[in-house]
Amino acid sequence: MEKWQIKQRQSLPLEAKIVMAQHRIREWYEHWDGNVYVSFSGGKDSTVLLHLVRSIYPDVPAVFVNTGLEYPEIRQFVKTVDNVVWLRPRFTFKEVISRWGYPVISKNVAHQLSQLQNPTSNNEATRKLRLHGIKRDGTKANPKSILPKKWHFLVDAPFKISAHCCKIMKKQPLNDYAKREGRKPYIGMMISEGGQRQRQLLKTGCNSFDTKHPSSNPLAYWLEADIWEYLKKYDVPYASIYDMGVNRTGCMFCCFGVHLEQHPNRFEQMKRTHPKLWEYCMFELGLARVLDYIGVEWGAQI
Repeated sequence: MEKWQIKQRQSLPLEAKIVMAQHRIREWYEHWDGNVYVSFSGGKDSTVLLHLVRSIYPDVPAVFVNTGLEYPEIRQFVKTVDNVVWLRPRFTFKEVISRWGYPVISKNVAHQLSQLQNPTSNNEATRKLRLHGIKRDGTKANPKSILPKKWHFLVDAPFKISAHCCKIMKKQPLNDYAKREGRKPYIGMMISEGGQRQRQLLKTGCNSFDTKHPSSNPLAYWLEADIWEYLKKYDVPYASIYDMGVNRTGCMFCCFGVHLEQHPNRFEQMKRTHPKLWEYCMFELGLARVLDYIGVEWGAQI
């Protein structure tokens, strides 16, 4: 799909986007004979998605992964929603960072760094690719395969780095549930989120039937403004964390993208809204030294 087509769909009025989303929802439901579920994080996007799905199919279950990384207000809100399946990951976040490493910069960069931090005779070619952009056959690689030079200093960081966290704590429990129950998910991803999510949606489309992990993304062309307009227009309850000045409600302790945030960033906000969790995050989990190393303020002087 061309960029102008994407912008055209994103510029549609809310009611048109609702009609498009409902069409995708019905198409997905009918294709899988109702064996579907909503991947429900408790955030505003998945709250709108669940409301849309249940406005057509009231009995579709929501599935929430209680990773221990959610804001308390998110968990409290999820408890108020009917027909929610609660899952838990096999490992805690503390176990994940101890065993595999911290999630920093981005998923792609963290994945590349994990390969470079763990040199073996079996990944010599991969390390050459990440550092120098030379493939096994001696040709130049796609720039996306190369670790940007500005992050080379992290190869020698005094802590491990990895992109395993999301896979282990969120994706794996949901994949296990989907396999066990024979259900396929609705997911609240939007192209406007950018990064890996944007690339995935552009590659697979709103309803991806023929992939390893099929999924429906009815909100693909929505914008954040559409989410808020829908919540207000249809009087949909949402988690109170958004009324506390917090805009990002993913995993509380995740460092992905924090280096791009303006002051006050997510961790500086956390000190104000959830001081005890902030202390645990910074000192018990060791994020203070990680953030210091990558040059990100974390609230020490606030």
